[in-house]
Amino acid sequence: MNRKAIIVGIRKEKLTLEEKSFLTREKPWGVILFSRNIKDLNQLKSLVGSIKDIFKDKNYPIIIDQEGGNVSRLNKILDFSIFSQSFFGKIYKYNNEFFFRSYKIYVDTVCNILNEVGININTVPVLDVKKKQISNFINDRSFSQDPDIVSKIGKLCIDLYQKNKIGTVTKHIPGHGGTSVDSHFVTPIIKESKKKLLKKDFKPFKDCKSFFTMTAHVIYKSYDQKNVCTHSDIIINNLIRKKIKFKGIIISDDISMKALKFNLIKNTIKALDAGCNLILHCNGNIKEMKLLSKVIPNIDKFTQKKTAQFYKFLG
Repeated sequence: MNRKAIIVGIRKEKLTLEEKSFLTREKPWGVILFSRNIKDLNQLKSLVGSIKDIFKDKNYPIIIDQEGGNVSRLNKILDFSIFSQSFFGKIYKYNNEFFFRSYKIYVDTVCNILNEVGININTVPVLDVKKKQISNFINDRSFSQDPDIVSKIGKLCIDLYQKNKIGTVTKHIPGHGGTSVDSHFVTPIIKESKKKLLKKDFKPFKDCKSFFTMTAHVIYKSYDQKNVCTHSDIIINNLIRKKIKFKGIIISDDISMKALKFNLIKNTIKALDAGCNLILHCNGNIKEMKLLSKVIPNIDKFTQKKTAQFYKFLG
């Protein structure tokens, strides 16, 4: 499979000629969609079809960031804005039987839309364990403060999506819940001991098996004093691969986020060198995409193998 090790965004609700040319020439591994790309069901189906037509590939990876709650990209089709992961975590805690019924309806509804339009990967579940007295951009995006609850709902989430033939991306590995700042804007630093992190923050990622995972742009001082996870071969190879035992494709979080302190090219090269299999670039800036395509290699044999396994799953 001759694909570049990058996932790119596009700017609007329809591919431009420049974007079509870029996709045809550079062949990124996948395309990720956001609210800016969605007008209604028919338009979204047409957009996804136009991307797949370029690659002549019905299984070409089309990704969406549809968590529910504040991160709901499908709201112009159906409003999911109240259905945050925290919303379902609270139901699970107080009414277990009702939770299972309602959460299945929610996931099946999302998957019905995704299958209808041809999207085959969703960047869920968020497996970050939120912390008491810490307010950050994770908050309602987390199922619970209890890692066991996060693990149990996370497993169910992945299972329900797989039954609907949709791939999942666990995030933000190895755990973003203990941060007090937003990695979109600054670099979060977690100072807790390895023992505490392994027992709580990292547990859901070890418990939940997914085709894909997404890195946290976070410094874990007890593991690597200088580098965020995305840039740390210590965390990716020694922790994520060996201790957490994640065996799938590792995707960087958005490479243009301000938590990363270098320029776009250096951020990308450092992420690849650290062990990320795919680079995520979300903003749809075609100039940046062209710049990155010059330094990003084709996917390696490991990523080819895992992609083939994902294609087999899709059928």
